[in-house]
Amino acid sequence: MKLSIIFIIFALQFNTLNKIHYKMSTIRFHALKETFNRKPVKFKEKGKHSENFGKNVFNFSAMRQAMTKEAFKSVQNAIEHGTKIDRNIADQVSSAMKDWALNKNATHYTHWFQPLTGTTAEKHDAFFEPIENGGAIEKFGGGQLVQQEPDASSFPNGGIRNTFEARGYTAWDPTSPAFIYGTTLCIPTIFVAYTGEALDYKTPLLKALHKVDAAATAVCKYFDKNVKKTISTLGWEQEYFLIDDAFAKARPDITLTGRTLVGHSPAKGQQLDDHYFGSISDRVLSYMRDLETECMYLGIPVKTRHNEVAPNQFELAPVFEEANLAVDHNSLLMDVMAKIATRHHFKILTHEKPFAGINGSGKHNNWSLATDTGINLLSPGKTPMNNLQFLTFFINTIKAVHDHEELLRAGIATASNDHRLGANEAPPAIISVFIGAQLTKVLQELKNVTKGKLSPEEKTDLKLNVVGKIPELILDNTDRNRTSPFAFTGNKFEFRAVGSTQNCANPMTILNTIVAKQLEEFKVEVDLLIKDKKLKKDEAIFNVLREYIKKSERILFEGNGYSDAWEKEAKKRGLSNNKTTPTALKAKISKKTLDLFEGMEVMTKVESHARYEIEMEEYTMRIQIEGRVLGDLARNHIVPTAIKYQSALIKNAQGLKDIFGKEFKKIAKEQLELIKDISGHITGIKSKTKAMINERKKANKITDIEKKAHAYCDKVKPYFDEIRYHCDKLEIMVDDELWPLSKYREMLFTR
Repeated sequence: MKLSIIFIIFALQFNTLNKIHYKMSTIRFHALKETFNRKPVKFKEKGKHSENFGKNVFNFSAMRQAMTKEAFKSVQNAIEHGTKIDRNIADQVSSAMKDWALNKNATHYTHWFQPLTGTTAEKHDAFFEPIENGGAIEKFGGGQLVQQEPDASSFPNGGIRNTFEARGYTAWDPTSPAFIYGTTLCIPTIFVAYTGEALDYKTPLLKALHKVDAAATAVCKYFDKNVKKTISTLGWEQEYFLIDDAFAKARPDITLTGRTLVGHSPAKGQQLDDHYFGSISDRVLSYMRDLETECMYLGIPVKTRHNEVAPNQFELAPVFEEANLAVDHNSLLMDVMAKIATRHHFKILTHEKPFAGINGSGKHNNWSLATDTGINLLSPGKTPMNNLQFLTFFINTIKAVHDHEELLRAGIATASNDHRLGANEAPPAIISVFIGAQLTKVLQELKNVTKGKLSPEEKTDLKLNVVGKIPELILDNTDRNRTSPFAFTGNKFEFRAVGSTQNCANPMTILNTIVAKQLEEFKVEVDLLIKDKKLKKDEAIFNVLREYIKKSERILFEGNGYSDAWEKEAKKRGLSNNKTTPTALKAKISKKTLDLFEGMEVMTKVESHARYEIEMEEYTMRIQIEGRVLGDLARNHIVPTAIKYQSALIKNAQGLKDIFGKEFKKIAKEQLELIKDISGHITGIKSKTKAMINERKKANKITDIEKKAHAYCDKVKPYFDEIRYHCDKLEIMVDDELWPLSKYREMLFTR
């Protein structure tokens, strides 16, 4: 009898569920089916990387072969010394560039620039030109190379251009070589308004690099009169996620925002650290090899690849390059990565926090200064004089960060990076500098240097026992602090707080400008001591450095940047802790910042205000888009699914009641509780979504861009986590076969 009853119950449940559900969400079902059938995409690597490197780049080697000596020398001088190229030479260069490109099967050319969207932009024109008698030729002249008028009026401009004054110009940047991507000759350019204001990220960066070159070279002459040029170098580390593109297509949030707005954490995440530096799967390795091959042709010197901490998270990093070229290469790489990923049926996620509960992605910017004599100014040398040079640039950089820490924080402020900063894998929003215990000890000894002239004994002790031992101290100083946003790592500073989606130009413009300003001030102070106080050069340098150490001590921190104790300590020290983008961006239009950029001739006040307005507006729009997508997911995907499953449970419960009568409540206790819990979460989603929409409507009526951004940050965004809580609870209650969205366990652990 008991077996008969159990059989009846089982049959009743099966028949009821079978009537209401459709096996599985069609999109998710096909996503799973496609993914399980994936195999590594086969491609043929074309020779050694060293043989392919730069083959599609119009570099010095290509120029020598294609140009006259006169044209080549003119371009070389423009690159190395900033001299102008006259129109006749430009015609020669363009003719050589066209012939080179046509020989590599290029059909079009474009002025490739970086507007204030943070991405890259291009408008392709064919070399093809009709002529009389129905003929045609390939044409590309000096005028088309040097300058174009793409209009491009729809890019963000922060009020610099009116609709009826939409003219914008692109102008060739010869310091970054042209390259062929696909069948298009890409010419790196700046982008400026008709009235001269910069409408891109490259123009201010080039000005900042020029300033740091001049300032650093002037200081270098204290140590080596042969230095004629100083180059800012950059080595970025790009972190990213790869998921199967079929899963991405089943996720409107990934498609429209680049991250998951809902999703329950899988039972296994990154707890075991088994993905970090682990064996790379065949399918991912196939993607990486294809990507590296493309990078080699484009002259992007990628060197390192590995699995990162989070499942399906990876990193690649290049050899250091001159900062302007490194920025161009990273911007190009972001586009190449996405296209190669599509070829391998992957979706690449560069959002700083695409998945809740596991590590996000950064783009560590490793920065240094190098001379034309082959010296890294942030690398200790073999002699006390070389080490004094190292200390000069090392301490001046710390002083620059100290004086402009809020501006540096503003330089990495975005809606997406707000999710990452202060989390368990990224530095906090408090900007501090980590230098290690041994160098901290060196600075403490320098701080105690006698003011004014030094006795012979003091000079000997300082040079031999303090300055002279720096290389071996750094060699032994192997500790690193991953909670520090700005850390010294042996021969460079690593700006770890930069977000993975960011254009490196923004933080690099700020960093090079503040260091240039600091070095200018340093030289003035040293020269005054030499002239007025009659101090010798070394004594004057030591005196100024000692004062800088004292003034900038509060920015140095060696401990745990995640701790509550550091947050309290930082507040005591007077350091900023701007946790959200609207708060952080305010530093970009402070009087101090406006005077800095204008005084250094990097950006006018109009340009600074424009960028502030653009970035505040972008923040608002990104939160607005996420709110709309979340509302759609919750109301049109998750709630209907939960109701369907609840309806099945209700029919099941009704059937049990018909069979068992009074014993129904006891037998159907679990079903009834589940029905009740689902109702509670549906109600929660409905009420919180409605409240979010109401706050969004209020925010949309605000005309002041700053107040509007704060309204979205403080009033709209907090509802995201509340809505997500109810959605994620429903995910683990509702029948897996009914759930419409790709789940974390599928996206992160299926390759």
